[in-house]
Amino acid sequence: MKFLLKNVIPFPLIDSPLSEKSLWKTETEIESSAITIAEAPSGTGKTTLVSILYGIRHDYEGKVYMNDTDIAAYSIEDWAEIRRTKLSAVFQDLRLFPSLTARQNIKLKNDLNPVLTDEEIDSMAKQLGIDHRMDFPCGKLSLGQQQRVAIIRALAQPFEIIMLDEPFSHLDENNSKIAAELILHYCEKNKAGLMLTSLDPSTMFPFNRFIYI
Repeated sequence: MKFLLKNVIPFPLIDSPLSEKSLWKTETEIESSAITIAEAPSGTGKTTLVSILYGIRHDYEGKVYMNDTDIAAYSIEDWAEIRRTKLSAVFQDLRLFPSLTARQNIKLKNDLNPVLTDEEIDSMAKQLGIDHRMDFPCGKLSLGQQQRVAIIRALAQPFEIIMLDEPFSHLDENNSKIAAELILHYCEKNKAGLMLTSLDPSTMFPFNRFIYI
C-alpha cells in the first residue's frame, strides 16, 4: 500500500504559515515498506493528516492517492473494506465505546475479521498490564489504560499500514516501550508499515522515513 499526497493543504491551514520542511503543499509518499515518523508541533495538522489518510476528513485542497487511485473516488463501502483489511489506526481521541468493556471494544473489531484468538487478546492485555481491567467499561479506565485498549484493538485486524496518532501520550516510558515492541511484532507479522505522529523525535521505533508537518 502506498499513499501519495500532491499539493495537499487542509482548509483550516490554508492561511497559516508553513515550515519549509512541511509536507503540506508538496509531493509526499507514505508507504507500507517504511516505518515513518511524522513530526510536528501542536496545531500543524498531525491528527488531520491521519484523518485524511483514513478517509474521514475531506476538507482539503490537492489530491491524495492510495495505490494510484484518488481516495475521493472511493465509496463508503470501499472505505469500510479498506479499514477492515488494509488500514488500521489509533487516534488521539481513541474512539472507544465508553459503556462497553475493554474486551468488548476489542472484540467488536476482531469479530469483523478474526485474526486473534481470545487467548492472544488476553496475552496482549497481560503484556500491556491491563489484563485485570479487561472486563471494566472503558469509561471507567484511566487514559493510559484506554490507550492500551485502543492499541490492542488496532492490532486486532489485518493491515498493511497502521497509523498511530500520539498513542503513548498517557503512558510512562516502560509501558511505551512494551507497547512499541508489541506493535512492531504485529507489523512484522503483517509485513506492514507504520506511521507515528509525534511532537518530538521518538526512539521507540526504528524509523527509516521522516516527514515533517
